[in-house]
Amino acid sequence: MEDIAYVWSALGGDPALTSRVSAVERPGALDARLPVRRTARACVAACALAAAELAAARAGSGPVPAVRVDDGAVAAAFTGERLLRVDGREPVAFAPLSRLWRTADGWLRTHANYPHHRERLLRVLEVDPDPDAVASALAGRSAPDVEEAVSAAGGLAVALRTPDRWAASAQGAAVARLPLVERGTPDPAPAPVTPPGSSPSLPAAGVRVLDLTRVLAGPVATRTLALLGADVLRLEPPGLPELADLHAETGFGKRSAVLDLGADRDVFEELLASADVVVTGYRPGALDRFGLSPRALAERRPGLVVARLTAWGPEGPWAGRRGFDSLVQVATGIAHVEGAAGRPGALPAQALDHGSGYLLAAGVLRALTERMREGGSRTVRVSLARTAAWLLGGDPAGGTEGSTEDGGARRSEGGAYTGPERWLAERDSRLGRLRYALPAVSFTGGPTDWPRPPGPAGADTAGWG
Repeated sequence: MEDIAYVWSALGGDPALTSRVSAVERPGALDARLPVRRTARACVAACALAAAELAAARAGSGPVPAVRVDDGAVAAAFTGERLLRVDGREPVAFAPLSRLWRTADGWLRTHANYPHHRERLLRVLEVDPDPDAVASALAGRSAPDVEEAVSAAGGLAVALRTPDRWAASAQGAAVARLPLVERGTPDPAPAPVTPPGSSPSLPAAGVRVLDLTRVLAGPVATRTLALLGADVLRLEPPGLPELADLHAETGFGKRSAVLDLGADRDVFEELLASADVVVTGYRPGALDRFGLSPRALAERRPGLVVARLTAWGPEGPWAGRRGFDSLVQVATGIAHVEGAAGRPGALPAQALDHGSGYLLAAGVLRALTERMREGGSRTVRVSLARTAAWLLGGDPAGGTEGSTEDGGARRSEGGAYTGPERWLAERDSRLGRLRYALPAVSFTGGPTDWPRPPGPAGADTAGWG
């Protein structure tokens, strides 16, 4: 089974619909040792096909619109946080202490973009927030020992592993048992639910989405739903600001409001009462104390679609750990595979984040289609580590990057990828003049840009538009 068909099958889609997909190949896009271009193409194609399927279902008649996925558009979208410009300024995507470090026995990757994560790292190392001091402290310590100590303190650090070492670990084995996209029905509803405001070009029009996610995969998923017409309200936790440029790049089409899930519970319940989708990016169980487990949510809002994004998956000794794309690349062996000259490497994009984001959005769209036909609540879950396992395993069918067919999808050569320029646009916003990557999700009659640019974090009212 080829990549697009593999993803579509994981989403529970009709195999015949992959014939609606055409792909434009561009050698040079997202070049890497691992099949990043092919994997990225499959994630975007499946998401676009799920959107087209929902559009046809809401129209009530006619064929599923044709889907076109272009490697150039995919490459631009997958590197969008690097391509963003705000009044000509280059973006800031990582804080100074978020990087690779040499240790006494190998390499360690830390993530300290958030102040509380930085403070926990520094507390374990007993140093000041100076990169040279951190480097000196780590040079004499064992990477696995620091990984355990920082994780126990609630910080983020992982030791470099090979793919074999990761696969042999308890967490690697737990992840390998997972489906690429987990789908469930926690609470059947008595009747199908059709969102109001049908639009042939905007299949998610009228769908209300509560976005409880942060960097980067979850916001990519909800940004995609906003592209397709959903009313997306991102709820920001007070006192935990995200890097402004990352928030902007994934904020297209959304509104953003500050909400304390504990203190502002009445407001949240009012929002939930008319929501169609809740998307979360918290660790497994982290929201249970707020009564936000999938089952509890479905009981209060029958017919709800609950989509969850995790770093390490829902099971295994690392299930409760925090994680980000850069850390998962190092832990799972991707950085080892992509390395050179004795130094770990990295993928040409945060492909685990972006790929998982499109998988999650596709799962939500398919859940909305199924809810229209069958009723019932739906759950969707994706993890960065499971996406990494797919990437490391290569093509499920053993195909090659240049194969001519992909489970019914048609392919054509579009010429070498020479850069993202043709897939970039500019517009004004409350943040300034933006240059940004255009959407990669494309189907006949579908949208070509987001309905609104991003605004400042927390600048909107916690209510539906």
